[in-house]
Amino acid sequence: MPKYLLSIDQGTTSSRAILFTTQGERYASAQEEFPQYFPQDGWVEHQPNDILQTVLRTCQKLLAENQLSASDIIGIGITNQRETTLVWDKYTGNVIYNAIVWQDRRTSDFCDSIDCVQIRKKVIDKTGLILDAYFSASKINWILTHVQGARAKAEAGHLLFGTVDTFLLWHLTGQKSHKTDATNASRTLLFNIHQQCWDDELLNLFSIPKNMLPEVMDCADEFGVTQSSLFNGEIPILAMAGDQQAALFGQACFEEGMAKCTYGTGAFLMLNTGSKALKSTNRLLTTIAYRLNGKVSYAIEGSIFMAGATIQWLRDELQIIDKACDSEDIAKKTTVEHGVFIVPAFTGLGAPYWDPNARATISGLSRDSGRNEIISAALQSVAFQSKDLQIAMEKDGLRLSLLKVDGGMTENSWLLNFVSDMLSITVKRPEIVETTALGVAYLAGLQAGTFSSMDELSMLWRCEKSFSPEISDEQRNRLYAQWQRAVSKVQN
Repeated sequence: MPKYLLSIDQGTTSSRAILFTTQGERYASAQEEFPQYFPQDGWVEHQPNDILQTVLRTCQKLLAENQLSASDIIGIGITNQRETTLVWDKYTGNVIYNAIVWQDRRTSDFCDSIDCVQIRKKVIDKTGLILDAYFSASKINWILTHVQGARAKAEAGHLLFGTVDTFLLWHLTGQKSHKTDATNASRTLLFNIHQQCWDDELLNLFSIPKNMLPEVMDCADEFGVTQSSLFNGEIPILAMAGDQQAALFGQACFEEGMAKCTYGTGAFLMLNTGSKALKSTNRLLTTIAYRLNGKVSYAIEGSIFMAGATIQWLRDELQIIDKACDSEDIAKKTTVEHGVFIVPAFTGLGAPYWDPNARATISGLSRDSGRNEIISAALQSVAFQSKDLQIAMEKDGLRLSLLKVDGGMTENSWLLNFVSDMLSITVKRPEIVETTALGVAYLAGLQAGTFSSMDELSMLWRCEKSFSPEISDEQRNRLYAQWQRAVSKVQN
């Protein structure tokens, strides 16, 4: 009998393959980083072949190292960096331009040019999203406009669009399956989250032919089978979900009001709102949490563009740390109120500011400021941005009482202590912090019948460590007021 569920976790800076047991336990993993490209200010791209090959190599390595064959795998779940946009020729398979990454801001002017209040309101009403360069629609429009001959080929039905999940699925299935799931579809600015369909009016707004778009499936569904030559046998692909929704599922946030924050390349705070698509009045996003058996659960989300990526910048660009994990020990040795603030607006500011033109700053430097204070400020910026999202949610009437956290940054206990301090709530880290991968393993297991219900999945969640606030209200308010002043200096 097949023994394992295989999760493909394709992220912004690396691809991972993780095996989970039928009890939801992590068995083994493989990971490979790949480069990002920055052709101009605010532009972020990936080489599509880097995405595909790192996924294939990590999966093949994982199976080989654990002496497993395709017949040992119950099914595959795919989770991915959302909004990142690829367009390829459906006859040759060639991608016509690099993958334009979710962080990319090149289409900000195009989005700003749509200044009709009624149109912008209609976009929010239909998609739950703000008309912003973050999402896929304007990126598709840019490719069709700037790649010679692309628009004509698209209108002739020769081109396909996909977010990373769809791109991987198409290649894994030997170019047979052009599908996505409802969560990834909901991040394109083209999908009506209430009617659960691609929206013709939005397609016209962005001048995108409908024939480019993938079929939208449930998160747990029959997506196809892998080409047998890839893994020496066919493996069914049974689940897909955008990374943040997959993390919500992996954290077992199945009840209305439950919330998680994933601290990875960016940071994403998501709160389950159940069957109600609540509309934020504080520039948060309404999105699909998951869709199972045709039934939709919704969420409110706040998006931070730079979290772990800020620490990566310290490592790779400033070269003031050797490894990301070094930041924890340095922060422990540095006083909390050192006066230095980093606003990591390298590609603009996300929620609740949505300022594409903001750029990063380091402020509050004095003669005795140095490496330690800059590293501490980078970590603190993650907690301050989380506080921004918490306040926006509270203004929408959504109060956080507990926050489950996951992602690579949560290995840093100092950071989680500071997040708890700034949010003044309990923060819980699970035993398995790779909840993005765990979430699609759960979804694939539900589709395969490995797990009987979501109640069973809820019982599998285990807390590894809990963090409680320790600083005074006075110190918290003082720190946050200084952060707000720092942010005000980079806006407009």
